[in-house]
Amino acid sequence: MTDDWRPTATIATLRERARLIQEVRAFFAERDVWEVETPVLGHGGSTEVHLASLSAEATTPAGRERLWLQTSPEFAMKRLLAAGSGSIFQLARSFRDGEVGRRHNLEFTMLEWYRPGLGLEALIEETAALVTRVLGRDPGPLRQRRYRELFREALGIDPFTASLESLRRLAGERGGLSMADSDRDGCLDLLMSFVIEPGLGRDGIDVVVDYPASQAALARHRRDPEDGAPVASRFELYLGGLELANGYDELTDAAEQCARFTEDNAARRALGLPEVAVDERLLAALESGLPAGSGVALGLDRLIQLALGKESVAEVMAFATPRC
Repeated sequence: MTDDWRPTATIATLRERARLIQEVRAFFAERDVWEVETPVLGHGGSTEVHLASLSAEATTPAGRERLWLQTSPEFAMKRLLAAGSGSIFQLARSFRDGEVGRRHNLEFTMLEWYRPGLGLEALIEETAALVTRVLGRDPGPLRQRRYRELFREALGIDPFTASLESLRRLAGERGGLSMADSDRDGCLDLLMSFVIEPGLGRDGIDVVVDYPASQAALARHRRDPEDGAPVASRFELYLGGLELANGYDELTDAAEQCARFTEDNAARRALGLPEVAVDERLLAALESGLPAGSGVALGLDRLIQLALGKESVAEVMAFATPRC
């Protein structure tokens, strides 16, 4: 008789989790942002090269089909935005294959919200306000850090101009891994994760901006204030060395989004990764007209972990992987 039927979080912790989720809902109710629910399964998945989607075979009116478990509720929520929903939020079950550890779980709760007409700076302030509310304490000052400057300070390199060979060498040294076949973003991601992230958000909330344009995903591009290089109009928010949120000035151009999906799958093929079906309904929604605005995805389990002073996300989940 095993004991692994028991929850990975205590009942007292789960009660606290429920209380904090009520705080999240109250936060958005006060701002007239209404809660929605969208499907977990869809005909398209995330094509992002550094995300591993899960899929399932299912019987639908069209017969046997492959459906994708969402890595976030973004695509379906944008379809609602295009239909005229206005500001919306969702507490969504999301899935990413292979992501199990102190900060990750294969299945997790993503808090995602969209604010038509709201600029990225205002969204940064709103995200920091939500984090502060859930924490129940003052986390310290909010400051913005430029991606490029962080690499210069921590590693002495310019991530926009350094050669791929030098990035592979440095990433291999710092990560203790062979990076000989890694692409540019793979090297930068490793250096960000191993070297820079642990020091972020240690004396307040750090918001990283001006990421490379290649890391834009579903965000618009803009010009770097330093030299006019294209950068992603997005941010990531950090507290206590943890990445909590990822916000975008949302891309509304259907043709550009289609091109990015195509480029992603080409990169997947080049790396020997499986292609992921493109969400054609999202593209149709963008074509019909997505209102300009911004949106953010926040890892709710991580935020609750910080709020309750726990060492891992498993301690704030009822049944973390593999005890599911």
